[in-house]
Amino acid sequence: MAGVTDIDTWSPTTYARNGDVELAYDRLGQRGGTPLLLMMGLAISRFWWPDGLCRALADEGFDVVRYDQRDTGSSTRFGESKRLGPWSMLLGPGPARYTAEDLVDDAVAVLDAVGWERAVVFGHSLGGIAAQRLALRRPERVRGLVTCDAPPSDASGPRALRYLRFGLVARLAVKKYPEGRDGDIAASLAVAKGLASPVNPCDEAAARARIERGLESGPRDMAGLSRQMHARWHGPRLSEVRTPTLVLHGEDDPLVRTSAARAVARAVRGAKLVVLDGVGHDLPPVAWRTVAEETRRLVETDGVPGKDDPADEVTGR
Repeated sequence: MAGVTDIDTWSPTTYARNGDVELAYDRLGQRGGTPLLLMMGLAISRFWWPDGLCRALADEGFDVVRYDQRDTGSSTRFGESKRLGPWSMLLGPGPARYTAEDLVDDAVAVLDAVGWERAVVFGHSLGGIAAQRLALRRPERVRGLVTCDAPPSDASGPRALRYLRFGLVARLAVKKYPEGRDGDIAASLAVAKGLASPVNPCDEAAARARIERGLESGPRDMAGLSRQMHARWHGPRLSEVRTPTLVLHGEDDPLVRTSAARAVARAVRGAKLVVLDGVGHDLPPVAWRTVAEETRRLVETDGVPGKDDPADEVTGR
């Protein structure tokens, strides 16, 4: 049954390698389905993917793997964990410890470790940008692209900032939390609650469970997020994507404007845009069925959109 949470079916944590970088990943359910790689954003662990959504995807026939990007969770980190303020994280250039191409190559290393030649790649938020770039840098490895709540991958500097909403960042910037585990949980829970739509608010118990699992694999690290955000991209423009593409976006997203999703859909020929009613910058239970079914439809024909196909926009629950 779609939406059933069953974390016991996740495999033990395994590690892929890209040079000196170790990338933690795990796998859900039966083997032999359509390969699907989940790429989370915000420098938070893979445990932020809702188990119910992952089960819904597995029920649609996907073989699901999720992983921690570098500087995240149990994967290799590139500096001391620091709790930068949200404005410093967003606007500060930070040290250039790696490139956006390195982040893409990490995803390829996970595909190699699992033994997949091609996969559907599903990226959320900053992971959506990385997924777009994977489809550009290694198109032969990407069967389908799902980009969710993400700006266009070739927008940078002021062009990227225009897609963001700053109210949530401003509210989070003035909050203070104590040092230690309890403070880390409270701060992360505030983020989870802030990202949700008022129509479908955060399930605090489920969010706390995901947060606590992630805390066990590394502390909150805004400096790591800053390094990810400011990793420079030197590759092709988004308009060069030729992979079947689904663009998802929460109608009530408090962090990334809906105009970002429309820009992605316009740039990628034949992309389908689905705006999710009552959804914020998260993936609540109300969206699981739609997300899973739309992802399955993306690969049912496994065809490349025609050159002149317009973006198709629909609204879904």
